[in-house]
Amino acid sequence: MKPWLLAFVGAAIAEIAGCYSFWAWLKLGKSPLWLIPGMLSLALFAYLLTLIDAENAGRSYATYGGIYIAAAIAWLWLAEGVRPDRWDLIGAAVCLLGAAVILFGPRGAVSGT
Repeated sequence: MKPWLLAFVGAAIAEIAGCYSFWAWLKLGKSPLWLIPGMLSLALFAYLLTLIDAENAGRSYATYGGIYIAAAIAWLWLAEGVRPDRWDLIGAAVCLLGAAVILFGPRGAVSGT
């Protein structure tokens, strides 16, 4: 797997885990101590996005958005035990296609592509 893809996937996992800690605290009645690893996870998320070698932060974030959506659907299934339906999968595929258009457009948004 290419390093930039690892950074995107790692950022998505870190962001979802960090946000889920707040969800667990506020919606599921978990201990506020869940916020400590959650905030560390969100800091890791922000750091990982800085590892993307792109000319523009916005283009990198836009590409990341598609990967985040696919990762959120995977989280739905793997962490929450809810099997995605065809509309979840179609929506994630459309987002990944959009991310690929942004990432691999003729301008070369990410070096080494």
